[in-house]
This record gives sequence, structure tokens and C-alpha cells, in this order.
Amino acid sequence: MKLLVTGGAGFIGSAVVRLAVGRGHEVVNLDAMTYAACAENVAPVAGSNLYSFEQADIRDRAALDRVFATHRPDAVMHLAAESHVDRSIDGPSDFIETNITGTFNMLEAARAYWTREGRPEGFRFHHISTDEVFGSLGAEGQFTEVTPYDPRSPYSASKAASDHLVRAWHETYGLPVVLTNCSNNYGPYHFPEKLIPVVILNAIHGRDIPVYGKGENVRDWLYVEDHADALLLVVQKGTVGRSYNIGGENERRNIDLVRTICALLDEMKPKDQGSYADQIRFVTDRPGHDARYAIDPARIRDELGWRPSVTVEEGLRRTVRWYLDNEAWWQPLLARQGVGVRLGKG
Repeated sequence: MKLLVTGGAGFIGSAVVRLAVGRGHEVVNLDAMTYAACAENVAPVAGSNLYSFEQADIRDRAALDRVFATHRPDAVMHLAAESHVDRSIDGPSDFIETNITGTFNMLEAARAYWTREGRPEGFRFHHISTDEVFGSLGAEGQFTEVTPYDPRSPYSASKAASDHLVRAWHETYGLPVVLTNCSNNYGPYHFPEKLIPVVILNAIHGRDIPVYGKGENVRDWLYVEDHADALLLVVQKGTVGRSYNIGGENERRNIDLVRTICALLDEMKPKDQGSYADQIRFVTDRPGHDARYAIDPARIRDELGWRPSVTVEEGLRRTVRWYLDNEAWWQPLLARQGVGVRLGKG
């Protein structure tokens, strides 16, 4: 297939790009190269004749029309988004403009292209979203594809809105869409403002390791390369108009996850004295911090035969090893705006 991947220089998008090219797909990476994008994320495939890059912003409709006309993709995988909850608390306007207006522009550009090409049956618009649109769970239960939306942050509200737009464009205009909502991703190339890279980098620099509240919030952790595999499966074999929840089947409390990372660092890069866990500090919680996310992955398992292949224990070991071995990647990112600063206090 010829895939147009938006946000392909970001964390999840670059995993999709690397895997897609590795499997022989032609990939057009459309990215605005904002603060969390990194050209090095796609360096392993950038020299391939299957890869091309377009620096463009999904808020720029004219640029999108040009990219569609130039490259004529078989499918769109729309990952471009503002994604950091804490940043959305401090500056929600970027999330509204990119996640909502940007998705509207992508849908309209895709619809115009699809119509112009004679509505090819194989065309797909795959919208990649998050489980955060469903809100917060109690101690029991899991999100399914029919869970009512209940977003609690500007980020999750903007993603919920974009999901609704995608469904509306399918129902109103017949645009062939598929949607996925994923649990928390982690792994190599994760921008160092999210929990796992923050823990790793603060630990090895001897700084406090911040844990929000009491660390009892629960997340379902999905290794990013497993997620990329699931996304490529859905765009090729998912049923048009259907959504699929993608989970890691690896629920952990934040504090337990942090302690596991500290134990791995104790093993791989031991301190002269004590444990990295000694650096853990509980800090004021994030406003509106959802208590628990958990995904029921039955639909993607039963309909498409997909299950995650990496346990959280193995995935964390790979991730810690990658950060220890790739300082040249993360060191320059520490100087980018907002990195290393507590955001989202409300």
C-alpha cells in the first residue's frame, strides 16, 4: 500500500513509519515538525526509496490538498496531534486547533481526493485516537468500543471531538473510515516529557522522580511497536465504519511502574550507594487526573486476531536499555520548550 502517515516524526507515528517501510509499504510522512517531532525518529528508514517526507501542517488545507494530489495515497493513517495532557491544561488552544480543526482539514482533503479519484473501494481513512476519550474507570470494568465518551481534560476532549468528526464524515459523506483507541504507549523514541522517559532520565541524572498524588492511578501499558503492528493490521483488514480498542493487557499502578523502572536501573546502571527508588517524590496531583484506564481488547482479538506480544516487564527492560544506549537521541531534546518543567498545575 501507499500510506499517507500524518505525524510520522512523532513517537507513535514514527514507529508506524519504520514498521510500514520495513514491511514493504510506500510511506509519505506528513509532519509539521513541532516541538515533539524528531527527524532522527525515522532515520532508520529515511534512506529507503519507499519513504518520502512532506513538512506540512494539518491546519493548512491548501498544503494537504497538494500532498494528496502529488502522492495519491491508498490510505491515510492520521496520527498528527497535540498529545500531552499537562500541556493541554496550560494551553488548550493548540489542542483545539490541531486535534479538532486539523482533523477537519484532513477529512475534507481526504474526501475531496477520494471523490476525485472515483471513490476507490480500497481507500481508507484511519483515525488513531486514545482511550482517554472514555473518561475514568473505578476499580472494576474495562473500556469497550461502545463505552460512552466522558473526556476529562482539554486533550481528551479535543480527541473525542475529532473521533466524532470522523464518524460523522463516514455517516454523512460515506468516507471509508476506521478508528482505533489505544491505551498508554511506551518504548523507544518516547519524547522526554511523558512519565516513563521522565522517570528514566531524572533517575540517571540524580534528580527527584516525581509521582503525581499517591501514584495509585492505573494505566494499561502498550509497547509502541506492538501498537504499530495493530494499526497496520486495522488499516488493511479492519471493517469500514468500525472502531477497535487496542490495549496492552498490562495494567499497572503508576507507583508500581516507577518502582519497576528504578529496579531495572539498579540492575543496568547501579548507583554508588542506595537505589534509584530513593529519589521518588510524591507531588501535587494533576487537576482532573483520571483514576484508571483499562481496555477490553476482545473486538480486535476476535475479529482481526491481534494480541500484544510484549509484556510490560519485557517492554520496560527494552525501553530502559534503549534510553541508556541512546543519549545522543534524547540529550538535545532536554533543551526544548517545557521539557523538564512541571506543567499542568492548573
